Amino acid sequence: MKVKILSTSDVHGYIYPTDFSNRTDYHPFGYLKAAQVIKKIKEKTANDEVVIYIENGDFIEGSPMSEYTYQTRETKKYNQKYCQMMNFLGADVGVLGNHEFNYGLVYIKKTWENKEYPILGANIVGAKAQSIIDQPYRIIEKAGIKVAVLGLTTQYVPHWEKAENIEKLTFCSALETAKKYVPILKKQADVVVVAYHGGFEKDLESGKPTERLTGENEGYALLFEVPGIDALVTGHQHRKIAQLVNGVPTTQPGYRAENVGQIVIELDNDKKIISSSAELINTTEQPVNKALESLLIDWQHDVEDWLDVPVATVEGDMHIHDHVDARLYGHAYLDLINRIQMDATGTDVAGSALFNDEVSGYDAQITVRDILNSYVYPNTLVVERISGADLKAALERCASFFELQTDGSISMTNGHNVVKPQLYNYDYYSGIDYTFDLTKPLGQRVARILYHNRVLEDTDKIDVAISQYRAVGGGEYPMFSMDKSIRVYEDDMPKLIAKYLREHKVIKAVQPNNLKIIK
Repeated sequence: MKVKILSTSDVHGYIYPTDFSNRTDYHPFGYLKAAQVIKKIKEKTANDEVVIYIENGDFIEGSPMSEYTYQTRETKKYNQKYCQMMNFLGADVGVLGNHEFNYGLVYIKKTWENKEYPILGANIVGAKAQSIIDQPYRIIEKAGIKVAVLGLTTQYVPHWEKAENIEKLTFCSALETAKKYVPILKKQADVVVVAYHGGFEKDLESGKPTERLTGENEGYALLFEVPGIDALVTGHQHRKIAQLVNGVPTTQPGYRAENVGQIVIELDNDKKIISSSAELINTTEQPVNKALESLLIDWQHDVEDWLDVPVATVEGDMHIHDHVDARLYGHAYLDLINRIQMDATGTDVAGSALFNDEVSGYDAQITVRDILNSYVYPNTLVVERISGADLKAALERCASFFELQTDGSISMTNGHNVVKPQLYNYDYYSGIDYTFDLTKPLGQRVARILYHNRVLEDTDKIDVAISQYRAVGGGEYPMFSMDKSIRVYEDDMPKLIAKYLREHKVIKAVQPNNLKIIK
């Protein structure tokens, strides 16, 4: 007897094979391709096989399509399509990712209210009372085999999320929760699967930490400290992993449905496990599932029409030609984003990130598509009153992302994380003049900070506009915290950017010169 455990994770709203860069764009990923893989495997299930499909979180946020879906939730109700897709594929269980909470609890409830399977969340206390999860685990019986699936979500959500989006919820350690439930499930099921929206904190071969051990990722500890786990499904880090670790098959299928995770467990006639394996099934060459596509066609057309609406024009060049240079010396696009943050909050200092190297800035005409492709998160703004010492510490964190090479060139590092690039945790600031000396050791690189042409002292106070993600200390910025906040704003940044551009119509691209580099 074989048990096949299929999984998707971190789809991030990429349903169609496109990144929405233009109307005719095609990219070899997307949930419609993953759906074809899952459907084909299910259709070919042999009599001695059991197939379980797990959707492992971060499904409804992260693309222009998901942003449109959220903005039109009261009129179009396209968020119900997420549920229809899961029901169409016969999902057995779902897990909430950290980004599910970006749109709040009401949206989670409305999105999944017609699902035909349970959402699991054993380590989110209060989630059942808030009607966003159904139960901690599910025992699925098929062909006489009992498969238990325990659902877990990274405990680090409160470090990123707005308080009102996780009201009355407590996120507990995935490790400690698994230690509680796995022995219970082992007595009730033939196979115990942990579906964890989280990743690995240590190298899977050497066991050496690959990041600061904050509790955000506990996958390695789950594999080595919780006896009885027969399979581990992971996500969150967007890594591509399929291997046996400490004898346990584990998968992580990447990003945007580029792969489907598959774990195969073989049992003997006494229902004892005799072998197991893990693989990723690449979706690149797969066609989209036509039956599912037909259910979504109006949704796709409405999204594309909305994305092509013009908003403003640019005088000059606001296109990003070199992402390292943009972070190293500032860029007209980043300066514009900071100016929008200042305009919305009434501050004269702001910091923002160039989230990834796919962000291209703006061309001569700016459309809704350009706004959402460049600012990909529904961040809201917070103004914090911090000390000069706090700002210096934040800038030291930023300076740690640069690495001076022996030939004098400068490259970007992952900022303390050797596994997952975290360039979204590097901020460029406007409203101050500052200098990084990259010849100095980490922690000693901020050579100068000027505010209103005066040296900023450690004891000075300064108001800074930042995202709510950064305001709660997200990205290893402990100098920021909500107890320092003096104003909080509800409108998200894509909305504020669109509002500013519509009001100003013509935007002049000006290269900033407030960040100096010594090398």
